[in-house]
Amino acid sequence: MLNLTASSPLARRWLSRLLASAGVACFLAGSVMGTQVLAQSAFKPTGPVKIVVMFPPGGGTDAVSRIVGERLTELWQQQVIIENKAGAQGNIGSAYASKAAPDGQTLMIAHQGVMTVNPHLYKDMGFDVTKDIVPVGRLTQQPFVLVAHPSLPATTLKELEALAKSQPGKLSYGSSAAGPQLAVELFKLNTGVDLLHVAYKGAGPAVIDVLGGSINLLVANPSSVAQHVQAGKLRALVLFGAQGVGVLPGVPTAIDAGYPALADIPEWYGLAVPAATPVALVAQLNKDINTVLSETSVQKRISALGLNASPSTPAEFADQINRDYVRWGGVIQKAGIRLE
Repeated sequence: MLNLTASSPLARRWLSRLLASAGVACFLAGSVMGTQVLAQSAFKPTGPVKIVVMFPPGGGTDAVSRIVGERLTELWQQQVIIENKAGAQGNIGSAYASKAAPDGQTLMIAHQGVMTVNPHLYKDMGFDVTKDIVPVGRLTQQPFVLVAHPSLPATTLKELEALAKSQPGKLSYGSSAAGPQLAVELFKLNTGVDLLHVAYKGAGPAVIDVLGGSINLLVANPSSVAQHVQAGKLRALVLFGAQGVGVLPGVPTAIDAGYPALADIPEWYGLAVPAATPVALVAQLNKDINTVLSETSVQKRISALGLNASPSTPAEFADQINRDYVRWGGVIQKAGIRLE
């Protein structure tokens, strides 16, 4: 049972709208000779469908959007186009998508940092996350990973803590969104270390800089860095979560590393639509997305990125957004974070 009375205005607006569709559970596609097939959809777009990704190509949001979009193209019999529109830590693309026609033919990635962190940092995001968009469903959920350039003399998080304390303010770390940054801010709050933050518009440019040694550290989703860790070009220090990921075998979780306070901060990606989208259409879009996420081939492709397919109902996703909205707001206030 969802508790609307205890939620913030963010949750009340979303959940009251989406409660009617809360019973839309994961829809399992059929199987023929062990191969999953897509069912028919009641959604009949009249032209190409756009998924707006608010970060440049090369990151996890872009990769997941392309995997899901490919299968939705087959399901809907209309081309699904990925439009990358980066800037302002995801605000520009999100604001752009929120103003689209509420007909289901423009969706946007609902990114954790944009939805739950940026509202506490920006006076004007160009849109209101509590009023202008409505969640459709979650796509993935995974831990952030902290990686280092191999030249950094630290192979564990404990060693990094000691090194940072010996060189306060000298070590730099990059992030391409507010969520990864806050993972490190929690580390700083729990240890008292002083690290220099460098902000990037997307994961691609940030990865290039840490590979080149321009920054010492990078916190990102596993999809952005796994291939470089596997090739020995980057060193993974810790996963900010309680569970590991298949593409980074042997990398310790926060619990393994001795930092349990950093074990419950998963990153997630989902989909959202403009707020005026009819509830019945939101429910149908959720059903179609979960149909795609139920495919074994899609799950394997997502897992290969270092991400975990994690479907939900619209209301479940809205409730998670609200919880993280409240939590990260508290961290930002405690850490005294301001826009640079």
